[in-house]
Amino acid sequence: MSPDKLRYQANQIATFFASQPEAEQIEGVADHINKFWDPRMRTQLFEIADQSAEGFKPMVVAALEKIRRPELAKGSQ
Repeated sequence: MSPDKLRYQANQIATFFASQPEAEQIEGVADHINKFWDPRMRTQLFEIADQSAEGFKPMVVAALEKIRRPELAKGSQ
């Protein structure tokens, strides 16, 4: 998936959760990504965000701490 599309999708999730109570917003973004994004998408999310958080909504950046970072599969290094 292109980095722009992945950023767009993450930001769309943040837009949805922006209507939730503030205390639930970051947890909601992280929970959604943990449940519905496969490990390859989460890996790509971290690859992009580790280089630069530019283009991500602040809620997505804050949620990164709660999103499970996939471990590298054995033999893929």
